[in-house]
Amino acid sequence: MCGIVGYTGRQQAAPILLDGLERLEYRGYDSAGIAVLSPEKGLQVRKAKGRLKVLEALTDGGKSLDGMMGIGHTRWATHGEPNDVNSHPHLSEDERIAVVHNGIIENYVELKSFLVSTGVSFRSETDTEVVAQLLGYYYRRCGNILEAVYRVLDRIEGAYALGILCADLPDSFIAARKDAPLLLGYGDGCSFIASDVTAMLRHTRDVAYMEDGEVAVVSPEKIVVYNALGAEVEKEHHTVDWDVSDAEKGGYAHFMFKEIMEQPDAIRKTVSPRIRDHRIVFDELKMSKEELCAFNKLYIVACGSSYHVGMVGKYNLERLLRMQVDIALASEFRYADPLVDEKTLVIVISQSGETLDTMAALRKAKRLGARILSIVNVVGSSIARESDDVLYTWAGPEIAVATTKAYSTQLVLLDMFGIYLAELFGKLPYFLYDELIGELLALPSKMERILENTEQIKYLASRSFNRDSIFFIGRNLDYALGLEGSLKLKEISYVHCEAYAAGELKHGTISLIVDGTLVVALCTYKALFDKSVSNIVEVKSRGADVIALTDESLADALSKTVSNILTIPDTHPIFAPSLGVVPLQIFAYYVALQRGCDIDKPRNLAKSVTVE
Repeated sequence: MCGIVGYTGRQQAAPILLDGLERLEYRGYDSAGIAVLSPEKGLQVRKAKGRLKVLEALTDGGKSLDGMMGIGHTRWATHGEPNDVNSHPHLSEDERIAVVHNGIIENYVELKSFLVSTGVSFRSETDTEVVAQLLGYYYRRCGNILEAVYRVLDRIEGAYALGILCADLPDSFIAARKDAPLLLGYGDGCSFIASDVTAMLRHTRDVAYMEDGEVAVVSPEKIVVYNALGAEVEKEHHTVDWDVSDAEKGGYAHFMFKEIMEQPDAIRKTVSPRIRDHRIVFDELKMSKEELCAFNKLYIVACGSSYHVGMVGKYNLERLLRMQVDIALASEFRYADPLVDEKTLVIVISQSGETLDTMAALRKAKRLGARILSIVNVVGSSIARESDDVLYTWAGPEIAVATTKAYSTQLVLLDMFGIYLAELFGKLPYFLYDELIGELLALPSKMERILENTEQIKYLASRSFNRDSIFFIGRNLDYALGLEGSLKLKEISYVHCEAYAAGELKHGTISLIVDGTLVVALCTYKALFDKSVSNIVEVKSRGADVIALTDESLADALSKTVSNILTIPDTHPIFAPSLGVVPLQIFAYYVALQRGCDIDKPRNLAKSVTVE
């Protein structure tokens, strides 16, 4: 959620820190700050509530702060309201130590009480200030900042990624990590830390991922990493293989629209390398055919849009495999008592690979004996590293908070895995397998047809942006698709909207339908088309305005009932949600645009949810 960046090298630090924070804006934040150390002026801290431009104005783009080493932070408030005082960095009482922090210190109340009893005065309402004050407390007693860090890590409980600047350490700063992402960057005469690689990609592609319990001493020429016991460890380096331009708008007004338009290419990158001789291959899978065939249940665990991918997947995988497929929100799974054992394959889905609830659910499933297959976008992320197997979507960076291409690539990859297993299990006749591969390969071009003809979507958005409430209805796969369409609209436009299984309308929900209520009716699942039309008639009879989404071949039949129709190219039912989500994304985008919303950075939301 929050963003961290740290730099030490030969250049003025503050402008580099501000540039890095700008590239982390998509993670969500409500305040920002930096701390810079210079031999002449010592530790200088500037922080401000609001967007990064406020901090940039306060520091003249960083030029007013001398020093070639510093740390920066964008904060998403959890403890204490968003204001200048609660913003990071936080200082020890003697102002010799500055700290930035992602995560939550769960025992901060106890630690704060202890420090207050020793005479320490607190400035903020945050849990993070406890870390800064505790560091100051131990540093005054031992005189060694690294030792003080280890003492603090022994006392604090919870999740943390920490950047620590000490006025007595002139050319190095310290980083520590537990249950929150933190990367190390190795440059030419400079070194970095960041919560996301985008913050340092202008300067280096050579990165390493910190593991839980590790502490790093970061200096311009080297980074020394220690484990929880204080022993030095060698880090595996990774080279980032995508270009910085991939994380820029490229002429589009918003990252979200750019990423909607990138979906056909993203699908190609996900699918094409995994099809050879018209067959699906997963060279990256470590599990053998025998191990895969031994599972008697699949369990999908995810959050947010990734959970909606899993909802589609449950329908498709059960249909393909004739095997039990359960699905759970990660935030519920981790506190439930799920029926999972060594015969269960748990499929974990996460765009960032750092989602805290999903990570906790993964670890619980492993403790119960399950094997873990993760579907993630970020190579080397925590979830990827802790899984038994990982399938990468290869979608490239996604900057907008509202996911589009990450959802689409996760969905197509999960469908591919289902087809792969069905063929492996002997559940697919050859003619059907061949048809599915053909439709899979055709998805990008069919998506492009949708993206080339958006005028009707824009028109309907212009008629819908002032609605107070919108309902999405659908059956089976269309219900699962509606969940994502509804989420996309509500998260960027702030319009209240909900998705309902159309067959459940009569069990209470229909009481919400009054004259002028907008209903988006999804009718792409051909097997239940007639029943879906009946539900449309049902809501229209109570005064609803209806926008319908259906296949091109069904549009004429639907036009007898609905005048406002959006269409997608015909495809196999398994892949209809992959095409159907695109018009819903575009509709949400144009509704939010008409309402004047901050589309890439919607209020109260963050891209990577790394707190509970």
